[in-house]
Amino acid sequence: MRLPWVVGVSGASGTPYARAVLAGLLDAGEPVDLVVSRAARLTLLDEVGRTIRDAHWEEDVAAWLGRDVSGVRYWSAGDLAAGPSSGSYPVRGMVVVPASTAAVAGIALGLSKDLLQRAADVNLKERRPVVVVPRETPLSRGHLVHLLALHDAGAVVLPASPGFYAGTSTVQELVDFVAGKVLDSLGVGHTLFTRWRGELGAARAQGEHAGIGETGPEQAV
Repeated sequence: MRLPWVVGVSGASGTPYARAVLAGLLDAGEPVDLVVSRAARLTLLDEVGRTIRDAHWEEDVAAWLGRDVSGVRYWSAGDLAAGPSSGSYPVRGMVVVPASTAAVAGIALGLSKDLLQRAADVNLKERRPVVVVPRETPLSRGHLVHLLALHDAGAVVLPASPGFYAGTSTVQELVDFVAGKVLDSLGVGHTLFTRWRGELGAARAQGEHAGIGETGPEQAV
């Protein structure tokens, strides 16, 4: 039986995080059910010059990810009769990446204004893993209250806060660090970053030995 992870992409800035999480899941052989909010389509267009059309989603998602998407099933954000809207639809859990403050609030309050919010609410009530990746700064008290409500409901609140100890020297490596932490929370194996080994400077030394850091200024952090 197909048992996918639901990945919800909301309208916050940070679509490269969503791309890296999706790639990591597919690289691990994990099936994905994808929901892209209406606002996220605009953000994709603004950040990477692409968008996702319901009628041409396979072509558009493949172009965005730069890979085969045979492991992906796409659901329109406006389809509240879609599979992930029901607790009886079998999935492993859900990631909301990036998670806008509007999506966070809607999920925390159980508003179910679109399929992304409804699917997250369903996975919380079914006690499945839910990881929410907010990318907003600074945070108001209202944002913190909603994030705390999600934590108390059982979600993992995983801010898009990359670590710099893993020998990172490019923007993509920082993105991959966050994606790797998401996959860690889901229990999905990956090699997206160098793990801490209890030795100061080990990751940096490994990167220098491998030639990491010899990139052009357009790639450097």
